[in-house]
Amino acid sequence: MNLLKTLVFTIVVPMTVTVYLPWWLLAARPARYDINYGSVRTIGIIPIVMGALIYLRCAWDFATIGRGTPAPINPPKELVVRGLYKYTRNPMYVGVASVLVGQAVFFEARSLFILTIVAVLMFHLFIVLYEEPTLRRIFGKSYARYCHAVPRWFGWRSFAIGQRESPRQ
Repeated sequence: MNLLKTLVFTIVVPMTVTVYLPWWLLAARPARYDINYGSVRTIGIIPIVMGALIYLRCAWDFATIGRGTPAPINPPKELVVRGLYKYTRNPMYVGVASVLVGQAVFFEARSLFILTIVAVLMFHLFIVLYEEPTLRRIFGKSYARYCHAVPRWFGWRSFAIGQRESPRQ
């Protein structure tokens, strides 16, 4: 059931950001705002595919390991600290941002670069103002240890919780 709920959430939220909004912006863009990368633009396919795979892997982990969904109305019951969550606390957002960057390169569109910047800023605000305080309240000390071990976005800290101790201790 969590996989179905995750699929519905994915169609509504991440696909709005990575499919519907870019489509709307590209349909409305005047030619004078285009960037010309030539054949280099096909490199944009790499972050699109990688970002989609990152998101899908994390959505799977939320549904199966966390026994919940990415939706705030049905969050995971267990703190997910495996897989890509060993390297960043927010790999789903990284995946969505990667898709947006790839689209901006592939479609040679400044409007999609701007969308990416706005989306990342909105992600950051949502994480700092809602997600992190909520996770601290729900998971307490285990989330605090996880935050200490794993960077919010990127960094050099290595994740030791999974190897040495359970984050629920």
